[in-house]
Parts: sequence; structure tokens; C-alpha cells
Amino acid sequence: MNITIYGATGRVGNEILRRALEDGHLVTALVRTPSKLTPHENLTIIEGDIREQQSVNEAIQGADAVVSAIGTDKTTTLTDAIPFIIEAMQKEEIKRIVTIGTAGILQSRTNPELYRFQSTESKRRLTFAAEEHAKVFEKLAASNLDWTVVCPTYLPDGVATGQWRTEMNFLPENGVEISVGDTAEFAYKELLDPQFIKVRVGLAY
Repeated sequence: MNITIYGATGRVGNEILRRALEDGHLVTALVRTPSKLTPHENLTIIEGDIREQQSVNEAIQGADAVVSAIGTDKTTTLTDAIPFIIEAMQKEEIKRIVTIGTAGILQSRTNPELYRFQSTESKRRLTFAAEEHAKVFEKLAASNLDWTVVCPTYLPDGVATGQWRTEMNFLPENGVEISVGDTAEFAYKELLDPQFIKVRVGLAY
């Protein structure tokens, strides 16, 4: 496959990148700092800004599928970029995208009409990141793309175990954490073999 990854230098994005290259896929990564990535014969590194349509368009040429592992980092980078990504995918007639979200944008079990971050279910006082991810989910939901939003709960560093629980649109009950490695592993498998088209997936141990 030809895979375009936005956010390839982040914790989850870099793990997805590594798996794709190990499996022999061709990967294009749009990054601000190319030196953060290790050169590879199957990796095309494009220096640019995901908040600019031209850079997003350049990176998506020839892709079969797209991964967005863009972080929020207290900026609006994520919500600035996603309209450009959706527009570029529609223009190139690319349907498949897997994005990394957050468990905060799953539905609340106690108040199903609310996102978790809006309810007492979430312990986080700061909601900026969840608000950004919610806007991305809503934009994807309004598109004609075959999207999946992977929504991990607390995300410590750690290797993949291949063990996890999933639930559509909700966090698995009593889910407390999921490692970066397993989040990347799940997202990568979902990209190659879609099981959760047009849904958010709660991910936890």
C-alpha cells in the first residue's frame, strides 16, 4: 500500500510509521522537521506544514490510505489541518482514513447525549484537547470518507502486547489505560483491515 501519515514524528504516529515500513509498505510523511525521522528506502519525507493546503496535497499524492496522528499540543494545529486533509482526500478520491483521537470524545455512559469530556465520567479539568478532537470527529462524520477515529484512554509509553478491548463509540467498561504501542498496533491493523468504518472506537486494556 501507499500510506500517507500526518503526525509521523509523534508518539503514536512514529510507531505506525515503523510498522508500515517493516511490512514493506510505501509511506509518505509530511513533517516540519525531517531530521526527526530516520531515512528509509520506502519512506518519502516531505518538509512542510499541515496547516497549509499545498503541503497536505503534496503529501497525499498517490496514497491508498491516510493516517492522521496529529497531536493538539495546546494549539489548533489539528483543527486547522483536518479540513485540508478531507479536501485533499476527496479531490484525490481516497476514501480510507484512520485518525488518533481521545477517549474524551466517546459518548458518556452516564449521560449518553454528551461526550465523555462534557460529563462527570471524565476526570480531566482541561478540555481543550478533547474539544479539538471533537471538532475533527464532527468534520469526518459529515464527510463521505471511510473514517475511523481510534480513541485511546490514558496513553502511557509502552510496547504492544496485542491485547486490548474495544467498543464502538464508548470506552470499554473500567478501561483505565492503553499503551502507545498497542494504540499504534490497533490503528495500523484497522487501516489495513477495516472493522470499524464510520465509527469512533474506544480502546483500553
